[in-house]
Order: sequence, then structure tokens, then C-alpha cells
Amino acid sequence: MMRLIEIILLFANLLAFFSLVIPLQRSIKWVQYLAFVPLPITGVQVLVEGSRWGMIPAYIMSGILFVAWLAKNIVRKPKLGGTSKIRRLVSGFATGLGALGLIVSSALPILFPVFHLPQPSGPNQIGTLTYHWVDKTRPEIFTDNPNDRREIMVQIWYPAKGNLSSPYAPYIQETDSLASLAHLSGFPGFIFDQFKYVQTHAIPSATVSTDESKYPVLIFSAGRGGFRQESTHMFEELASHGYIVASIDHPYTSSGVVFPDGRLISLDSRLLPGPQSGIPADRKFFDNIVIPYLAKDVIFALDQLTALNQSDPRRILTGRLDLKNVGMFGPSMGGLVGAEASYLDPRFRAFIAMDVHMPANVVRSGLKQPTMFISREAKWMKMEGWSKEDIDKTQITMRSVYKKLPKDGYLVLIPGTFHVNFSDAPFFSPLMSWAGLTGPIDGDRANNIIDSYTLAFFDKYLKSQPAKLLDGPSKQYPEVHFEKR
Repeated sequence: MMRLIEIILLFANLLAFFSLVIPLQRSIKWVQYLAFVPLPITGVQVLVEGSRWGMIPAYIMSGILFVAWLAKNIVRKPKLGGTSKIRRLVSGFATGLGALGLIVSSALPILFPVFHLPQPSGPNQIGTLTYHWVDKTRPEIFTDNPNDRREIMVQIWYPAKGNLSSPYAPYIQETDSLASLAHLSGFPGFIFDQFKYVQTHAIPSATVSTDESKYPVLIFSAGRGGFRQESTHMFEELASHGYIVASIDHPYTSSGVVFPDGRLISLDSRLLPGPQSGIPADRKFFDNIVIPYLAKDVIFALDQLTALNQSDPRRILTGRLDLKNVGMFGPSMGGLVGAEASYLDPRFRAFIAMDVHMPANVVRSGLKQPTMFISREAKWMKMEGWSKEDIDKTQITMRSVYKKLPKDGYLVLIPGTFHVNFSDAPFFSPLMSWAGLTGPIDGDRANNIIDSYTLAFFDKYLKSQPAKLLDGPSKQYPEVHFEKR
């Protein structure tokens, strides 16, 4: 969606263009002065809303229209030689070029919008905090310096009570950190710069809601090349329904992680796609070293949350985390990491894996806690372009772990979804669906299904609340293939 002054600027450019190219009767000659209007609006838009790359053609257009107005009304017109036919051709060419400029300047901010996240449906307002934690017991495996220790950034969303006039947190502030994700998607590094203008529904450092004395805790691990805010719509939905959600930025496997001192850690080249689309270049390193290492990030984060519950340096979350009811979830690589962490640490009482295969040791030994798999059938993976090897690995290992669960298990397959439907990506641009990057399913519908099953699952196993959605196939979501055990 475009912002208000952006819309006004584009409309002013359109009016200015027509005022210059359409012959005017003497009685309405004043209309030509509309060509002067876009330039000051450009200044107001930049000062009030902030500039962004998608608006650059509109800014240039406002300058060109002003120059054209000067040339037409103030600068002495040069005498054009040649026939009237040539003059008409020159005029037509200038008009066509101007029309093309209007089309481009209008299309870009629509195709790359300052998007809106859906309004959370729960009764609570939402607060957010970000922490930088250093694990002094673990060396950093991604660098050659033996003195480097593992550092992570964790952002937390939680039920809050706040002043409704308080400013909301931006979707993401350090958009330079998304350059790796942009390159993975085949775009230039600046493509996501407008995300810093996207407004969330979370108030920074808000007071925790007093509706409950404590709230269950959920830990989220992002996909390879992703970022901690990649499923903000889901975090806000869960927080609004009474959960404390902690999302981890894993340095070297996230698109980019910015530390408080300004260091930017980008995606390690060994995790970039190799010859096969979507597969890390160094698959053994990814499977055997990276996934277990990131699982320890998750366990370390839970340890830090435990310490935070005892004494939060911000004096906000102390005593408010229900650490007897902790869940884990994540899509893609985050699902692998979550499975490994859930296998290693019994403190995780419930786990959701989204659209990913399972680690070999989890396939061998299984998981002990209630588990839900949210994914899609093989035909949708094939339509997306997944290799047969990846499709078989995902379907077989997912079902293998599901069938061996000693406790409750659920299999939720959503037709028409692609991999990026398990994130905020469908909001980023209409190009996501036009280019076939998201599945045929309506993006909002996919989000509603994923959010609803996620909330129902955690409500049942972390809050001991009834969850009718998990009783069987749903009339609300009849397209979903649902299994339970």
C-alpha cells in the first residue's frame, strides 16, 4: 500500500502532465500552473514520510514537469526548423516519454509497497523488546578466530498494556541486513529498504499485560537466509492471544544480523544455494555441523529467557514468563533447528515444524513431545520446482516422525501453498504471486490457516485449553488435509 503523500504526489504529477500536453482555452490558462505543484509536494513527502527508492522516478518526474513548465512559459522558445510534421513527431515523442515516466513512477511504489501487516485478532495489545546475548561457553564455528564466542540477537513480542498514542515499532530498522535475502531472491540489495517504514502493531518496551500473572513462552527459529522478523504477523497474532514469543537471529545463517555496536554479519557463503536450487552449497556442513550448532542457540536462548525471568535488566519481563510451558516452532531451516532442539531439551513441551524434512537423528529416535507438522502435499512442492530428492526427503521423514510419535501428533497439509507462504513474504509485493513465488492459494487465506492451527495447537498443549480445530477436519478450512494420532 502506498502512503498518503505518495498518492498525492503521483496524482499531482498526473495533473501536471495533462496541464502541459493538453491545449488549454484562454479562460482556464491557470491550469498550466499545476505543473509547478509536484515539486514542493516531493519535498514534503521526503521530509514527512521519508524517501524510498521506489519513489525516485516520481521525484524525477516532478522535476522534469517543473522544467517543462519553465520551458513552455518563461524560457524563450527556439524556432524549430523543418516541417510541421517533424514538430508534431518531436512533440509526440516527448509526450510519449512523459507518459512512460508516469507509468513507471506510479507502478514502482505499487509493486514495492510500504505494506500493512494484518490486525492481530487477540484481546491484548503487543509489546516488543530486543536483546543481545553472548554465549561465553561456545566458540564461534563460522570464524577462524578461536577467541570469538557465539552471539545472537533475540526479539521478543509479548502481551502488553500500553498507551494507545505510543509509537509502534518499525518492521525492521537495519534494512542493510536483508541484502543477502535480496540476492538469494534475485533482486538488488536495496530492494527491501522500504521495510523500515512498515509499521507493526507492537509498542517498544511496553508494560506487560496484567490479565495473567505469567504467559507461556514460544521460541521461533527462522529459515536459512531469513531474519528474525520474517513472520511478524504470526508473532503478533500469538502475542495478542497471550504468548511471549522470542525469535532468534542466528548470525551467519540469517540474511544479516546487526549487533548493537553496528557490526553486520551476513549469510555464510557455504549456505548459499549450490547447483541444485535451494540446497546449501556445503550440504554436509549444513546438516552435520550447522543444524546441531543452531539448536544450541535455541537452548541457550531458553537459558537466557530463564535468567530474564529471574531478573530482566529492562525491568519489564521479570517473573512474567511461564517456563513450565515452552513451545518451539519454525519453518524450513528453523523447523530443522527446532526439531533438533526439541529432541535435545525436554523443556520444550510442544513443537511445530513447518514445511521441512527432519534431521536424521530425529528420524531415528523420534520426538517425545506433542508435535504438529504444517506443510503441503508433494504435488505443490513439484509445482514450485523442488527436486524429487527434496520432495521425497521432506514427505518421508515428516511422516516417519509423525507415525512414531508416542504422544499426540498432527499433520496439516495446506493445498496451494509454496515455501514462502510460511512467512510474511506474501505481504511484501504483489509480484510475489504474479511471479509464482507464492502458491496459488490466496495469501491471506494461507496465513489464516497457518496461524489458526498454530494457535490451536499451543493453546491445547501449553494452556490446557480446548481446541476444537484439532478434533478433526474443519468446516472453517475444508481444503486442509488433516490427520491426527
